[in-house]
Amino acid sequence: MLVRDAMSTVILTIGPAHTLRQAARLMAARRVGAAVVLDTDTSGLGILTERDILKSIGADQNPDHETAGSHTTHDVVFAAPGWTLVEAAEAMTHGGFRHLIVLDDAGPVGIVSVRDIIRCWAPVLRHEHTLAR
Repeated sequence: MLVRDAMSTVILTIGPAHTLRQAARLMAARRVGAAVVLDTDTSGLGILTERDILKSIGADQNPDHETAGSHTTHDVVFAAPGWTLVEAAEAMTHGGFRHLIVLDDAGPVGIVSVRDIIRCWAPVLRHEHTLAR
């Protein structure tokens, strides 16, 4: 199975000036765990995750004053739609993160998360377990 089969095409894109509270509200409304942060001044892509917001709040930072740009991961590993789910899972495991922005030649086309991969693998594993009995 490929990343294109598992990824969510619902991409929340925010700017670096969004506050963490604004980002959290948008993420909650869209029911996503990550937002693509697009800096139009630098044409750079980054990712802000629920974990980034949690770390900031845990450090007693004010989510109404902290910006997405200050908490964005810019050293991002991107996936291609044609990657296998094994390749995506290995990249996540190696990098210690739970989301990959999926890029094609035109830019971001989706996000794949650990949850997406598990959702795809669970029926296959259940079937294999049944056959092994």
